[in-house]
Amino acid sequence: MNGSGRVARFAEVLQGEGIDCFFANSPYTMGYLQGFAEHSHERFLTLAIRGNGEVRMICPALSESQARRAGVADVRSWRDGEDPLVHFSQLADDWDLRSGILAVDDEMPAQMLLKMQSVLPAALFRAGQPAIATLMQRKEPQELQLLRDAAAIADQTFERVLGFLRPGLTERQVSRFLADTMAELGGQPTFAITATGPASAEPHHESDDTAIEDGQVLLMDFGCDLQGYKSDITRTVNIGKATDEAKRVYDVVYRAHMAGRAAIVPGATGDAIDQAARRVIEEAGYGEYFVHRTGHGIGLRGHEEPYIIGGNHEPLEPGNCFSVEPGVYIPGNLGVRVENIVTATETGHESLNAEPAAQLLEVFGG
Repeated sequence: MNGSGRVARFAEVLQGEGIDCFFANSPYTMGYLQGFAEHSHERFLTLAIRGNGEVRMICPALSESQARRAGVADVRSWRDGEDPLVHFSQLADDWDLRSGILAVDDEMPAQMLLKMQSVLPAALFRAGQPAIATLMQRKEPQELQLLRDAAAIADQTFERVLGFLRPGLTERQVSRFLADTMAELGGQPTFAITATGPASAEPHHESDDTAIEDGQVLLMDFGCDLQGYKSDITRTVNIGKATDEAKRVYDVVYRAHMAGRAAIVPGATGDAIDQAARRVIEEAGYGEYFVHRTGHGIGLRGHEEPYIIGGNHEPLEPGNCFSVEPGVYIPGNLGVRVENIVTATETGHESLNAEPAAQLLEVFGG
């Protein structure tokens, strides 16, 4: 769908929620709505969407040509040394926003929001992310295909790293291999976490020069960007022969992963999927070691709605894309996580990633 079609749909959402104007600053939001994905850094920049579908951008002169090329017809630019709030005040008068209900996206910088509020002290500002999320979490066919292609790059990267792994490599070396392989396959690497042995029990471990030892668990969490759309996969393997405990924990996490996916039925909620995965881990006696939600939405953002977490009772819809990634993390010992990206369908779900191994994969390299 082109930008004008998305703006028109979004304007209907704004009208339904009684929002007079939405202000976007995030490259993700602006890119989705208008095809303009430039970061503002410290300069004042916003894409304004009125409830009737009118669009205006206030941006630095540095970005004016890009904005017009993206199809924004009404661009008000300012040069360094000029006051961008002159344009913002004019917008408020033109669109009668002085006492309006206004919304901003989640990434709106505080310094920009405070400037907006100083110009419009009588206006009511509110969080606008729920409004834009109603569109962005329902993926269109071309978005789904890009997510499939990004997931395929992650799958191929995992297959290749299996032939590279061996004792003595450092976490950083494995992370570099993952990133280089994703780039070689056409993706732009966004992250590559490698955690070995006790470090695998740190869900967001910062990979370092620790060497991989024979017999240790190795957790790899990585992803890339493909034309703006993200992949995110976690695979846990064992270097050499695995201990009985590692095999047992992996079995529990794998079954939790599959139980979560089995719960993705028409009308299912993030809460129901989270509870299905969590129940398996709790019944196995590892509940205290599952310390995060079961999943998160994915698209232009690596983390977005819908969140697969207890308390999210919003029914999933076809086209929602999200991770299913239960984990068990035993401090000082080991951690296991299994993650696939899936999309909800009319009848259940489709996994965008290849299926994970049903038993802990033992890798004998070197």
